[in-house]
Order: sequence, then structure tokens, then C-alpha cells
Amino acid sequence: MEKKLDVICEFTKEDEIIPMRIRVTDSDGEFHAYTIKGYKNLSGRGAYTTPDGVYVTNDILVFACKIEVWGREQIVRLYYHLTKSKWYMGC
Repeated sequence: MEKKLDVICEFTKEDEIIPMRIRVTDSDGEFHAYTIKGYKNLSGRGAYTTPDGVYVTNDILVFACKIEVWGREQIVRLYYHLTKSKWYMGC
């Protein structure tokens, strides 16, 4: 299952995407925003299924992002679908 989310990102002059901040909605409809402390681009590996069960292809960029949740560092995977221009987070 994938969860849609808002992402603020930068684009470099080499057309690379740098995710900067995410905003997700919890089950009560409340927004939570997190600053991305670090990231790794995991794209370009062809078609495969990620550890969180998301099937990706070359049309999907994959980022492992480090955020802080309640004082603890956590890694989340963000997915950007190039042809749909939509961001998702694996659940």
C-alpha cells in the first residue's frame, strides 16, 4: 500500500531531485511535517520490489530519507512517479 504525501524538493542544474521536506496526514486527518536530514537516491536499478512491498520500474524514483520523529531518527522511503508527477511513501 502506498500513501500520498506532499513533498518540497529542489531541482539541480543536472536535473536531479533533492527531497527537502515532507508532509503527511495521519488517520485523524491531522498534518505532520518533517524536514529531511539526509537522503540516498536508490533509483536506476530496473524493475524490482522494495523491502516495503512497493513494485518500482524505471518510471519511479526511489529515495531513502532520514527524518526525525519524536526525537528519534527514522528512515522512510519516498517514491516519485515521473509520468504521474506524484509522490508516495511506502506503508
